[in-house]
Amino acid sequence: MTVPYEVKPSDEIKGAPEVSYYTPEQPVPAGTFYPQSSDEVAPKIFQPLKIGKLALPNRIGVSPMCQYSADYNFEATPYHLIHYGSLVNRGPGITIVESTAVSPEGGLSPHDLGIWKDEQAEKLKPIVDYAHSQKQLIAIQLGHGGRKASGQPLFLHLEQVADKSVNGFADKAVAPSALAFRPNGNLPVPNELTKDEIKRVVKDFGAAARRAVEISGFDAVEIHGAHGYLINEFYSPISNKRTDEYGGSFENRTKFLKEVIDSVKSSIPNDVPVFLRISAAENSPDPEAWTIEDSKKLADILVEKGIALVDVSSGGNDYRQPPRSGISKELREPIHVPLSRAIKQHVGDKLLVSCVGGLEKDPELLNKYLEEGTFDLALIGRGFLRNPGLVWEFADKLGVRLHQALQLGWGFWPNKQQIVDLIERTSKLEVN
Repeated sequence: MTVPYEVKPSDEIKGAPEVSYYTPEQPVPAGTFYPQSSDEVAPKIFQPLKIGKLALPNRIGVSPMCQYSADYNFEATPYHLIHYGSLVNRGPGITIVESTAVSPEGGLSPHDLGIWKDEQAEKLKPIVDYAHSQKQLIAIQLGHGGRKASGQPLFLHLEQVADKSVNGFADKAVAPSALAFRPNGNLPVPNELTKDEIKRVVKDFGAAARRAVEISGFDAVEIHGAHGYLINEFYSPISNKRTDEYGGSFENRTKFLKEVIDSVKSSIPNDVPVFLRISAAENSPDPEAWTIEDSKKLADILVEKGIALVDVSSGGNDYRQPPRSGISKELREPIHVPLSRAIKQHVGDKLLVSCVGGLEKDPELLNKYLEEGTFDLALIGRGFLRNPGLVWEFADKLGVRLHQALQLGWGFWPNKQQIVDLIERTSKLEVN
């Protein structure tokens, strides 16, 4: 073990160049495995993961989670900088910013983030700059709420529309078909999209991706195609009753998604990874519901389209779905693990697969799933809300050490000289 380093008055830790204020430049990203001997091997969960040009230091990511805290211009505020800043410098492999609307009528609530204007993208840039100042990777989820747009913030515990009195825009809600999410419910009957309007929304996704990369500086973008929002509404027979080229057959119902992918990928550099979140199964009693077999078929298309990672979730498009406990009663494992496993077994190494939902409870079990190749990346939401230092806690429970941000290393390890001594060794860890 290296002898503890004695700080001398002449020593200086440079400031990170990505921001105008002082924050120490990090030698390596927090969350990087810190071996205690030359032959110590990291558990799979703390082994690097390559996603296109990105090299994640570990296989734990922050899942996108709406904060319902944007101002009335759908712009980020200091709250978002504080919130995401507290997550990124504690070492997740990648952090995905919450669902951000690509169109004015697409926000999930009047306080969701938007990115249909340059000014909105500019307000997100300080968050990205801070993440990069900490040598951390950060992505953004781009979405459109469809018939579930203009709802109330989740913390109000109201499944009802946000009307004009609270800056709502429910009268502008759109969908593939004029079907309300819940018959006789609080959400409105949406306006059925015309073909010209479909083309406009497709372009909105591409323009939003361009802003996210060119103006905000995000490292990757995720298309939100799950949970009963617009893209999911198109590919599901439950919500898509169109009779034109966007409805009917599997090929027609997935046409909108395929056009969105093409729009996004053609609007950003080829080396920027694009993720896609899907509801891999509807969890619905409807015999026409989307199934895991449909998702396998879709996964083949995603490989052809150059999607870097499919983010597996489920449900959200049928009000009749049963309550989710987070555990699959049949297999006694986190609810989306069987779905992720099925897709990963289908695509093999042709496509990276992530899993979300209840993965924060047992890091040993989570590491086992990764070792077995059940999925490649674990995305965790509520666990990080409860404990921003979740990655650090996982390392403690698994008996390994990780690099921590310099400013958080009070009395812990490693000290400055140990970090410097280990940079070269750490940088040579195999990325696969």
